Amino acid sequence: MSPLGRTLMVIQIKKQSKETSQGLVRRFSRRVQKSGILRRARNIRFRKRSKSEQFKKRAALRKVELKEEYKMKVKMGDVKER
Repeated sequence: MSPLGRTLMVIQIKKQSKETSQGLVRRFSRRVQKSGILRRARNIRFRKRSKSEQFKKRAALRKVELKEEYKMKVKMGDVKER
């Protein structure tokens, strides 16, 4: 387990005889991509935080207020009805 509580996945590649450095890097890159390590790392790095209950309530109240304000403007003739 890593310090963050996540398991580490180690990929080891050994250079084969008559293999170029570029071939080794290409083989390593493919192995990393197939393993899904990068996808998981990006999911962790760019994870969206869930909105708090208080934030959701405030957003809902604001939405209700805006609807009422819009209805009032339609009633007063300031805005045309949709």
